[in-house]
Amino acid sequence: MSLSTFLVTCKIRVGSSIGFEKSGGSSFGIREVTRIKVQWYSLNPHPNAWRALDALGVSHKLTPIYAPLVKGCVTDVSTGDVQQLLFPGQGTRTVHRKALLEALAEELPTDSIRFSSKLAAIETQEQGSGASITVVHLEDGTTIKSKVLIGCDGVHSVVARWLGLAEPVYSGRSALRGLAVFPQGHGFDQEMQQFVDVGKRAGFILLNDKEIYFGLSCKGENMEGDPEQLQRLLLEKYSKNFPPVYLDVVRHANLSTLTWAPVMLRHPWAIMFGNLSKGNVTVAGDAMHPMTPDLGQGGGSALEDAVVLGRHIGNSVMKNRGIVPGDMAKAIDDYVKERRWRAAWLIIGSYLSGWLQQDGAKWWTKILRDGIFYKYVFGRIHGVTHYDCGKLPAISSGELDQ
Repeated sequence: MSLSTFLVTCKIRVGSSIGFEKSGGSSFGIREVTRIKVQWYSLNPHPNAWRALDALGVSHKLTPIYAPLVKGCVTDVSTGDVQQLLFPGQGTRTVHRKALLEALAEELPTDSIRFSSKLAAIETQEQGSGASITVVHLEDGTTIKSKVLIGCDGVHSVVARWLGLAEPVYSGRSALRGLAVFPQGHGFDQEMQQFVDVGKRAGFILLNDKEIYFGLSCKGENMEGDPEQLQRLLLEKYSKNFPPVYLDVVRHANLSTLTWAPVMLRHPWAIMFGNLSKGNVTVAGDAMHPMTPDLGQGGGSALEDAVVLGRHIGNSVMKNRGIVPGDMAKAIDDYVKERRWRAAWLIIGSYLSGWLQQDGAKWWTKILRDGIFYKYVFGRIHGVTHYDCGKLPAISSGELDQ
């Protein structure tokens, strides 16, 4: 099988395929599952993510469905003190991940996503004059030759490993997530709620008038068991001292959505100085920059990757009236240069934000958190959510050699 490009895509990283398609390329993606589904059940796109969705041409499908949240409340469980956080501008919206994934997938040509596929190995083949193609081997024996390979295959990326990137590390925390359903309506205002205790942090955010996305993270725990056991442990052990409003949300959990997983990240210096590309191969999303969820930037930064990568590839396609392997390697290198330092800063900012809010049990860390962080620092760190990744170039079929 020979294609102009091959992308290993998963979760919302279909955006990388769209960025390539809208920039004049032809893309093909694989997913290990048999249909579109997601591990988590919602995503909280901040303004930077909505700008990326605008560039990808799909935001209009989602904004009429999901109302914006304009503020949040952070409660110190031990003291009862409440800090109020305002979300400036248009606020933030929480969307179903499946709805976002389907909105993105609708922009791709029919049959451009291949399901029930798993990447087994990668190799390069020289084509003369310094050019090369990448050969992808799937576990079912299929071989695919590609001019561009973009690995968006998650935290434990096969493509990142092939590039020589350092493996992600355990952050020291684990997280439980789930979806609560109130058939008669939950009655909450349009705001985020967060609850902070020593070594633990929990919260919930509204999807619509009947569904709430909730979660809890804690230090060094490995919760095991079926969904009913997870719910019982959450109620009786991990959040038993939390306010009744949070416990009520947990009791309304759709048990099939409860998941527990370790929180992973890639060291920022691996992003700053590591190999993020090799010729016509690169990575995006969690495959490049897995981070803790404390700034809510995992999905948004992946969408930024899609737009930036699409722009650099599109500019190369316009200049050469098609894909030229040598120039494509330069386009990918330019993408890496643009994304490297922002990705590293997001990892650092997310980790520090989580450490100050959750891990600090000493008196001086509480002063830092309540007296300084929420009042003066959070807004500045949160400023990363207003980043503008730019637009995609407009390419007509007449600009390409057929």
